[in-house]
Amino acid sequence: MEINSINASTFVKMFLNGAKALEAKKEWINELNVFPVPDGDTGTNMTMTVMSAANEVGALENPNMATVAKAVSSGSLRGARGNSGVILSQLFRGFSKVIAKETELTTPILAAAFQKAVETAYKAVMKPKEGTILTVARESANKALQLAEQTDDLVIFGREALKEAERVLKKTPEMLPVLKQAGVVDSGGQGLVVFLQGAYDALLGKELDISVAPAKQTSVLKISKETEAEIRFGYCTEFIIVLDQPLSAQEERNYKTFLESIGDSIVVVADDEIVKTHVHTNDPGLAIQEALAHGSLSKIKIDNMREEHEERLIKNATQLAAQQKEEAQNNETQNNGTQNNEAQNSAQSESPDKQPDSQTDAPHKEFGFIPVSAGEGLSEIFTGLGADFIIEGGQTMNPSTQDILNAVEAVHADHIFVFPNNKNIILAANQAAELCEDKDVKVIPTTTIPQGITAMINFIPEQSAEENAGRMEAEIKRVKTGQVTYAVRDTVIDDKQIKQDDYMGVGDHTILSAGRDLTEVTLQTAESMIDEESVLVSVYYGAEADEDAAIALADKLQERHAGIETEVQYGGQPIYYYLISVE
Repeated sequence: MEINSINASTFVKMFLNGAKALEAKKEWINELNVFPVPDGDTGTNMTMTVMSAANEVGALENPNMATVAKAVSSGSLRGARGNSGVILSQLFRGFSKVIAKETELTTPILAAAFQKAVETAYKAVMKPKEGTILTVARESANKALQLAEQTDDLVIFGREALKEAERVLKKTPEMLPVLKQAGVVDSGGQGLVVFLQGAYDALLGKELDISVAPAKQTSVLKISKETEAEIRFGYCTEFIIVLDQPLSAQEERNYKTFLESIGDSIVVVADDEIVKTHVHTNDPGLAIQEALAHGSLSKIKIDNMREEHEERLIKNATQLAAQQKEEAQNNETQNNGTQNNEAQNSAQSESPDKQPDSQTDAPHKEFGFIPVSAGEGLSEIFTGLGADFIIEGGQTMNPSTQDILNAVEAVHADHIFVFPNNKNIILAANQAAELCEDKDVKVIPTTTIPQGITAMINFIPEQSAEENAGRMEAEIKRVKTGQVTYAVRDTVIDDKQIKQDDYMGVGDHTILSAGRDLTEVTLQTAESMIDEESVLVSVYYGAEADEDAAIALADKLQERHAGIETEVQYGGQPIYYYLISVE
């Protein structure tokens, strides 16, 4: 079979098939996380980015290349979430700029589009690293340029370009030692290869295969054998058992053993009244059936938690934005003598009970604040510091560019500070700032919640937005953060042997501590960050941690380190038992 050109209809089919392929393999890609923490979400981020574009592409009537290109670029740009999603959106953006001018695609045009895609994506990343999705994209684009000079047959062109992408992907562990230590290929690069394979299959007229690949193909998907079993379990299942009677120690062990027989990533937290359960499995019904033997169930969540979060956030923020626009229009025509309304607005803005997303009656002001936060306690802290709108998100729930734009639209201020509080959200926040046309949006590159708290504490109302941004960026560099969670697989990182279910203290750049004792790991994590210049240690305990244990940890740190002040606050964050900051 020989194909020499691609029309708009075929390109639509290829793009949608690539998107479906990525969606089908997202959990596989999620498992390619360097750190063995329970928050790998590259596959989810890339899938939700491409699906945002796919929704726009699929809604087109009588598409031509220009309208398809616009839908791909706009949809992915606004739907982008996480670093991998933002980079993917930039690849699509550059690619779309070239094809938008054409009616049909040939090998030279595709080669030029791939080159523009790589150029655009590299410009979007401040410090590109080799051994990532960027490397895979660049090398396959260079191969495409060579192929365009050798053949007009798109079947040969696509096959050989895809082979090059797979070849480079397999080499990523040699380019990034951290990948080799973790025994994985680059997850973003893997996502790109999956998308390209799906698009190429559509060109050949093949139906999408959404089944799990046989073991012989896992060399592309994974490097190590340790994680092969984990990718078989695709449903994230959570629920609470309201116990008929307390579980005995043996019953609790039997329950955990059963969950281990049907899945992995298991978390069971039991007391006399309830049992919180989390498991990755291919049959949530089995887990639910076993749980029902011990009581009734509540708060059941299966699989699509992130998608539901996105829909809810967009809906709420859009509604708020619409209400505020209407209010602004009404205010312009109101008589300046409406003192009663002004007093009411002022009282609402000063009320300590005001929620950060209740902006419909807020007066216009000079400065606004939007942090990203996960956890009831942490959100209350940000509210107390003056946050106008809190974006729910963080690990496993990276907000999209559009989510951040919606939040910006909902805040009545000339200058708005956005605190991503996660390194995987900064690119999406920057992209939102670039897309916002009527407000000055400043993204403070906070990579952790404690950095975000420090940044807001250091805001000075009497100074300009630029002066405050400079101060905030300087102050967050003084904050060290440790996050204590558990390992989802065996691995070796920085010569530390880590076993599945070990507790781990993850620092700003590496693993700080690992072991079987939560208290000891937390203490080691904190003490590895304390030095002679340290004056304050803050402990934020999470949803699965205990206040008394957190206070005991803080007291022990204060006993061991003279001159150190400690504070304990409820964070309520998921996944991480403790967040610890040292300043």
